[in-house]
Amino acid sequence: LTLLLGLPLALAAEPPTCAPLVTVTFDNATIPGILGQWIYIAGASRYAPHLAELKAVKHAAFSFSPGSHDDELNVTEIMRLNETCVVKNTSKIHIFWHNSTLMHVDGQVASTAELIQSDKELLIMKHPNTNSPGLSLSARTPNVSKEHLEEFKAHLHCLGLTDEDVFFTS
Repeated sequence: LTLLLGLPLALAAEPPTCAPLVTVTFDNATIPGILGQWIYIAGASRYAPHLAELKAVKHAAFSFSPGSHDDELNVTEIMRLNETCVVKNTSKIHIFWHNSTLMHVDGQVASTAELIQSDKELLIMKHPNTNSPGLSLSARTPNVSKEHLEEFKAHLHCLGLTDEDVFFTS
Protein backbone atom coordinates (compact mmCIF):
# COMPACT_ATOMS: atom_id res chain seq x y z
CA LEU A 1 0.00 0.00 0.00
CA THR A 2 2.83 2.43 0.86
CA LEU A 3 4.43 1.70 -2.50
CA LEU A 4 1.20 2.49 -4.34
CA LEU A 5 0.61 5.69 -2.38
CA GLY A 6 4.17 6.90 -3.00
CA LEU A 7 4.11 6.16 -6.75
CA PRO A 8 2.35 9.41 -7.78
CA LEU A 9 4.87 11.43 -5.76
CA ALA A 10 7.79 9.59 -7.30
CA LEU A 11 6.42 10.10 -10.80
CA ALA A 12 5.81 13.79 -10.15
CA ALA A 13 9.41 14.22 -8.98
CA GLU A 14 10.88 13.03 -12.29
CA PRO A 15 12.20 15.81 -14.50
CA PRO A 16 9.85 16.74 -17.32
CA THR A 17 10.52 15.03 -20.61
CA CYS A 18 11.55 17.24 -23.45
CA ALA A 19 10.29 17.08 -26.94
CA PRO A 20 13.09 17.42 -29.46
CA LEU A 21 13.73 21.00 -30.50
CA VAL A 22 11.90 21.60 -33.75
CA THR A 23 14.26 23.15 -36.24
CA VAL A 24 13.07 25.21 -39.16
CA THR A 25 13.25 23.54 -42.57
CA PHE A 26 14.33 26.23 -44.97
CA ASP A 27 11.97 27.21 -47.75
CA ASN A 28 11.56 30.31 -49.93
CA ALA A 29 10.05 32.30 -47.02
CA THR A 30 12.64 31.40 -44.36
CA ILE A 31 15.53 33.61 -45.35
CA PRO A 32 13.44 36.70 -46.26
CA GLY A 33 11.80 36.27 -42.83
CA ILE A 34 15.09 36.69 -40.98
CA LEU A 35 16.38 39.65 -42.98
CA GLY A 36 16.66 42.93 -41.11
CA GLN A 37 17.76 43.99 -37.66
CA TRP A 38 17.94 41.82 -34.55
CA ILE A 39 18.90 42.56 -30.95
CA TYR A 40 20.95 39.88 -29.22
CA ILE A 41 19.36 39.13 -25.84
CA ALA A 42 21.15 36.09 -24.41
CA GLY A 43 23.38 33.14 -25.15
CA ALA A 44 24.13 29.91 -23.33
CA SER A 45 26.92 27.41 -23.70
CA ARG A 46 29.39 25.32 -21.76
CA TYR A 47 31.85 25.28 -24.66
CA ALA A 48 34.95 26.93 -23.18
CA PRO A 49 36.05 28.87 -26.31
CA HIS A 50 32.63 30.63 -26.41
CA LEU A 51 32.33 31.44 -22.70
CA ALA A 52 34.73 34.40 -22.68
CA GLU A 53 32.86 36.05 -25.56
CA LEU A 54 29.45 35.34 -24.02
CA LYS A 55 30.57 36.99 -20.77
CA ALA A 56 32.06 39.99 -22.60
CA VAL A 57 29.01 40.89 -24.75
CA LYS A 58 27.15 43.70 -22.99
CA HIS A 59 24.99 44.73 -25.96
CA ALA A 60 24.75 43.56 -29.55
CA ALA A 61 22.64 44.34 -32.57
CA PHE A 62 23.05 42.76 -35.95
CA SER A 63 21.33 42.78 -39.28
CA PHE A 64 21.10 40.35 -42.15
CA SER A 65 20.91 41.58 -45.73
CA PRO A 66 20.93 39.64 -48.99
CA GLY A 67 24.36 38.55 -50.16
CA SER A 68 25.65 38.33 -53.68
CA HIS A 69 24.46 34.70 -53.99
CA ASP A 70 21.26 32.84 -53.03
CA ASP A 71 23.20 30.90 -50.42
CA GLU A 72 24.79 33.88 -48.67
CA LEU A 73 23.79 36.70 -46.35
CA ASN A 74 25.76 39.77 -45.37
CA VAL A 75 25.98 40.49 -41.65
CA THR A 76 26.54 43.83 -39.96
CA GLU A 77 27.25 43.60 -36.23
CA ILE A 78 27.44 46.40 -33.68
CA MET A 79 28.34 45.30 -30.18
CA ARG A 80 29.81 46.38 -26.92
CA LEU A 81 32.38 43.92 -25.63
CA ASN A 82 33.00 44.94 -22.02
CA GLU A 83 33.73 48.68 -22.54
CA THR A 84 34.77 48.51 -26.21
CA CYS A 85 32.41 49.21 -29.11
CA VAL A 86 32.96 46.98 -32.13
CA VAL A 87 31.44 47.36 -35.58
CA LYS A 88 31.83 44.53 -38.08
CA ASN A 89 30.41 44.55 -41.58
CA THR A 90 32.64 42.00 -43.24
CA SER A 91 31.23 38.71 -42.02
CA LYS A 92 28.99 36.39 -44.00
CA ILE A 93 26.32 33.81 -43.30
CA HIS A 94 26.39 30.82 -45.61
CA ILE A 95 23.02 29.12 -46.11
CA PHE A 96 23.01 25.35 -46.45
CA TRP A 97 19.60 24.60 -47.94
CA HIS A 98 20.05 20.80 -47.97
CA ASN A 99 20.26 20.53 -44.16
CA SER A 100 18.73 23.89 -43.12
CA THR A 101 21.77 25.22 -41.33
CA LEU A 102 23.55 28.54 -41.29
CA MET A 103 27.28 29.06 -41.00
CA HIS A 104 28.66 32.37 -39.76
CA VAL A 105 32.11 33.05 -41.14
CA ASP A 106 34.14 35.85 -39.60
CA GLY A 107 37.74 35.78 -40.73
CA GLN A 108 39.12 32.36 -39.84
CA VAL A 109 36.33 31.55 -37.36
CA ALA A 110 33.22 29.64 -38.48
CA SER A 111 30.25 28.55 -36.39
CA THR A 112 27.05 26.79 -37.39
CA ALA A 113 23.47 27.29 -36.26
CA GLU A 114 20.04 25.81 -36.75
CA LEU A 115 16.93 27.95 -36.40
CA ILE A 116 14.47 26.75 -33.78
CA GLN A 117 10.81 27.10 -34.68
CA SER A 118 9.37 30.01 -32.72
CA ASP A 119 7.57 33.33 -32.94
CA LYS A 120 8.57 35.32 -36.04
CA GLU A 121 9.76 38.16 -33.79
CA LEU A 122 12.30 35.82 -32.13
CA LEU A 123 15.45 34.29 -33.50
CA ILE A 124 16.33 31.25 -31.39
CA MET A 125 19.38 29.48 -32.73
CA LYS A 126 20.82 26.19 -31.64
CA HIS A 127 24.57 26.06 -32.02
CA PRO A 128 25.51 22.41 -32.40
CA ASN A 129 28.85 21.41 -30.98
CA THR A 130 30.02 17.87 -30.45
CA ASN A 131 31.04 18.64 -26.86
CA SER A 132 28.30 21.01 -25.76
CA PRO A 133 25.42 22.56 -27.67
CA GLY A 134 24.67 26.23 -27.28
CA LEU A 135 21.56 28.33 -27.68
CA SER A 136 21.10 32.01 -28.43
CA LEU A 137 18.11 34.31 -28.26
CA SER A 138 17.67 37.44 -30.36
CA ALA A 139 14.56 39.50 -30.99
CA ARG A 140 13.33 42.31 -33.20
CA THR A 141 13.12 44.56 -30.12
CA PRO A 142 15.37 44.86 -27.05
CA ASN A 143 12.68 43.45 -24.76
CA VAL A 144 11.08 40.02 -24.86
CA SER A 145 7.94 38.87 -23.13
CA LYS A 146 8.01 36.62 -20.10
CA GLU A 147 6.46 33.87 -22.26
CA HIS A 148 9.21 34.16 -24.86
CA LEU A 149 11.86 34.04 -22.14
CA GLU A 150 10.22 30.95 -20.66
CA GLU A 151 10.21 29.31 -24.10
CA PHE A 152 13.95 30.00 -24.41
CA LYS A 153 14.60 28.61 -20.92
CA ALA A 154 12.60 25.45 -21.70
CA HIS A 155 14.77 24.88 -24.78
CA LEU A 156 17.88 25.43 -22.63
CA HIS A 157 16.85 22.81 -20.12
CA CYS A 158 16.06 20.32 -22.87
CA LEU A 159 19.63 20.75 -24.13
CA GLY A 160 20.95 20.05 -20.63
CA LEU A 161 21.88 23.68 -19.98
CA THR A 162 20.92 25.55 -16.82
CA ASP A 163 20.12 29.16 -15.93
CA GLU A 164 23.75 29.45 -14.74
CA ASP A 165 24.90 28.76 -18.31
CA VAL A 166 22.99 31.79 -19.65
CA PHE A 167 24.61 35.17 -20.21
CA PHE A 168 22.21 38.07 -20.78
CA THR A 169 23.13 41.37 -22.36
CA SER A 170 22.51 44.46 -20.27
